[in-house]
Amino acid sequence: MPTRTERESDLTLTEAAPVRRTLPPWAPYAALAVAIAVGGTVTLAGVSAGLGAVLTVVLYVACVVTVSRLVEGPRKAKDRAVTTVVTSAFLLALAPLISVLATVISRGTARMDVEFFTFSMRGVVGEGGGVYHAITGTLMITGLATLISVPVGMLCGVYLVEYAKGRLATVITFFVDVMTGIPSIVAGLFAYALFALILGPGVRMGLMGAVALSVLMIPVVVRSTEEMLKLVPNELREAAYALAVPKWRMILKVVIPTALAGIATGVTLAIARVIGETAPLLVTVGITQSVNLNPFDGRMATLPVSAYYQYVNPGVPPDPSLDRAWSAALLLIIIVMALNLVARLISHRFAPKSGG
Repeated sequence: MPTRTERESDLTLTEAAPVRRTLPPWAPYAALAVAIAVGGTVTLAGVSAGLGAVLTVVLYVACVVTVSRLVEGPRKAKDRAVTTVVTSAFLLALAPLISVLATVISRGTARMDVEFFTFSMRGVVGEGGGVYHAITGTLMITGLATLISVPVGMLCGVYLVEYAKGRLATVITFFVDVMTGIPSIVAGLFAYALFALILGPGVRMGLMGAVALSVLMIPVVVRSTEEMLKLVPNELREAAYALAVPKWRMILKVVIPTALAGIATGVTLAIARVIGETAPLLVTVGITQSVNLNPFDGRMATLPVSAYYQYVNPGVPPDPSLDRAWSAALLLIIIVMALNLVARLISHRFAPKSGG
């Protein structure tokens, strides 16, 4: 049992302990409401919306930090200030994405009808028509680019992780990094120059566009494959070697299946990276108003190039062409989102299952 002196000492310490004061939960929301009201008033007075948004954030930070410093102390005020700045930076980065999505969805739904998906632009002037020819061209060219890029990129990644040593690995990694950052128009010019040397100047075909897109896809596939293979535990390799499994079979049966989910995700991201490219396809494929299912002969239409031409050459009246351009842009966004969903499904399907 504690003595009377000890009980009195504990009571004295308890009474002397400072009481921590905190802002009520509604205080930040009240400060935000005041800042929005002031920023909205300034915007209505004639100031640009962007400047009004910046003023709102500054007023909110100043209000919260000042009140928090008076009530909670400087340490908590600094914490609230940093939290507010980080959150504001996140919202600032998110605002352009939301704006683009809202604009494309609002303007692109005008032509999302059956005719848009089942008709081409052959013989169409003004209203009507669709992008069936561009959809088929995009799928065929992107599919060919994937067939070229995935084997080359995966084999290069396997070589860098499992076989390459010394200076050669450094050189290959350096050139992969260089290819990752090249402008897309350079890939288009490379493909055009290559085919012009073989088939003569002025040639246009879907295969040229596939080669140009593969130049952009290969470094992404190489990098994703390399990083995923590095994550495979060395214990799995050593266990395979302990069973006298040859190296090529160990890579084929152990390493690649373990990393397949990440590799598939990287491939999907590479496809999403190039499916909306316009510059290389303008140089190598061009545009046509009809359906062309032969990637080895003649021009082919693609969604990004079709949207580009519909927007820069709208004709008279311009509204039907502009509607088709916005709808094509919306369709591209939907395709990219679908590819990301497929990547997640593949990742979930092939991810290693933990035993239990």
